[in-house]
Order: sequence, then structure tokens, then C-alpha cells
Amino acid sequence: MTILTSVDQLEAIYGQTGPTSTVKESPRLTPMYRRMMEAAPFCALATSGPEGLDCSPRGDKGMCVVIENDTTLIMPDRRGNNRIDSLRNIVRDPRVALMFLIPGSGNALRVNGKAVVSVDPALLARLAMEGKEPRSAIIITIETIYFQCARAIIRAGLWDEAAKVDPKTLPTPGDILADLSNGTIGGKPYDEEWPTRAAASMW
Repeated sequence: MTILTSVDQLEAIYGQTGPTSTVKESPRLTPMYRRMMEAAPFCALATSGPEGLDCSPRGDKGMCVVIENDTTLIMPDRRGNNRIDSLRNIVRDPRVALMFLIPGSGNALRVNGKAVVSVDPALLARLAMEGKEPRSAIIITIETIYFQCARAIIRAGLWDEAAKVDPKTLPTPGDILADLSNGTIGGKPYDEEWPTRAAASMW
């Protein structure tokens, strides 16, 4: 196995970056990038902390972030599993990366920046959904924003109807929990109760 260990070795194989890969970067939200972000109900949030890396799925009704201004985004921390891996990382290392996906579009939108975690009461009240406030909000300062070309999404067939996987062919969350807990947690009851539990704790 031949392992590359330097940037020079990488550049010898890949060459120099072309202008279309660099001119697309912006330090702020442009009108066109704003339109893309407004159409994205889902993004992946990557963070880094002393224990390592985390990448968390984030989705919301309509948009998954609130655009405060051309350099500031606000992401409500909606109900989840209470692991708070992303929040633990952000309070110790503010660097974040986000990848926004737009259903039906091949292009993704990427943001790199820094974040803080806020529990300001007025802000949380602004972010309420169906009468429920998030317990905190992630305020992201954009350092760079750019689109990612469509090749990966096209290769994956992400939005193609024929590429959809039948969930019945996959292990369920209850199956996985039961397997890893020697049957003490999860199983069929967990899966049967999930729809009701999710509906009551969506926001």
C-alpha cells in the first residue's frame, strides 16, 4: 500500500485547483447563495473537540437555519437524543462546517465558520416551533461559503426514485439497540412506540 504523506505528493497527482473551484468562494452570503440556503431544509453539521470529530444531521421545517444577516446564521437545537455531541464540541472549539442539501438539486452548499451556543431567552422565543422553544441555539459566523458541484449526488442517485432503499430490508433502531444491549433495551416495542414518541417530541 502506497500512502501519501504530503501536500506536494497530492498536488503532483491532482494538479492545481482551477478557477471555477476557487472563484465560487465568498466570505459572506451572496443573493444567489441565499436563495440556495433558503431552499435547504437539511444540513450536516461538523464539529471538532478534544475527544474527536462529530457530524450531526440537522433538519427543520422550511429552512434548517435562520439567516440573521449576510455573515450570521442561527440554528435552533431542536429535540434529539440529548447526547449534545455538537454542543460539547462547539463550547470548546468554535470551528464548524456545514453542508446543506436541497431535495431534487444536485448541488450542495457548504459553509465553514465559527460558532457559539446561546441560551438567550429572546432568541429562543424567536425560534419556537409549534409553541416549543429549543433549549439552545447555535450562532454561526460565516468565514467562507461555496457550492459543491453535483458529481457526488449524481453518482449516488440521491434523489432518484429507483435508488430508494426499502426500509424493510434494513435493521431497525430497535433491532440495533437490542443487539448492542443483549436484548435489555430496544427491540420490537421500541420500534412500535417510536411514531408516537417522535410526534410528541418533534420540537
